[in-house]
Amino acid sequence: PPPLPPPSAMLTSRGPALCTALRRAVPGGLASFHSSARRCRAARVAVVLSGCGVYDGTEIHEASAVLVHLSRGGAEVHMYAPDVPQMHVIDHSKGQPAEAESRNVLVESARIARGKIASLAKLTTADHDAVIFPGGFGAAKNLSTFAVDGKDCKVNREVERVLKDFHKAGKPIGLCCISPVLAAKVLSGAEVTVGHEEEEGGKWPYAGTAGAIKELGAKHCVKEVTISFPAHVDTKNKVVTTPAFMCETALHHIFDGIGAMVKNVLKLTGK
Repeated sequence: PPPLPPPSAMLTSRGPALCTALRRAVPGGLASFHSSARRCRAARVAVVLSGCGVYDGTEIHEASAVLVHLSRGGAEVHMYAPDVPQMHVIDHSKGQPAEAESRNVLVESARIARGKIASLAKLTTADHDAVIFPGGFGAAKNLSTFAVDGKDCKVNREVERVLKDFHKAGKPIGLCCISPVLAAKVLSGAEVTVGHEEEEGGKWPYAGTAGAIKELGAKHCVKEVTISFPAHVDTKNKVVTTPAFMCETALHHIFDGIGAMVKNVLKLTGK
């Protein structure tokens, strides 16, 4: 058979015919075809980190799970962290404070973000369809003072602004592990879960957090960590929460539970 003409020649010779065919095939012509493509754009999701490492920052497995499920869901992701000093630095090999060290939350979070991260002060609702807060003690130490002050905690000013702005805009907020305390403190009457309300022989070692959430004026909903009992969805406030490492269980259960949270957040965006 004769060789095919180069692609440029094919486009040149067949361009008008292709355009005509598209106009006939797509109701409303090419303009509607392009507008339809715009309507199908990916959800833009902000992920807020609190450092790097479970005891003094973001729980790395949770952050990774959030990012994997957002990628699988086709989301466009941007990461942020407050540009503030950590409350303290924990030697993760010993589980004890490293007294001589000090670290910055934004700088440490950049490890997880592979350098692609911005100050939380730059996060706006106009540029995003949803926001997600992974857990880790950084949420209770760097994004708030919950680890020290419990129900009397204060929330970082930028974190509070972001939560209130997304809530006011009717855009979904996802939180996992200990981070639901942020919504409980800032969003009056929100419904959240951190899992169970009793330790149950050590399976739920942080069950006391549920009591603090109630004292903050939020409603606590008992939930499992696995995908069989997926994330709690507060449809009124568009807040989606899941227990994650609040439970002593297999990593794949935590991964799947976070996936349920992410899936519901993306669903609430309507994208």
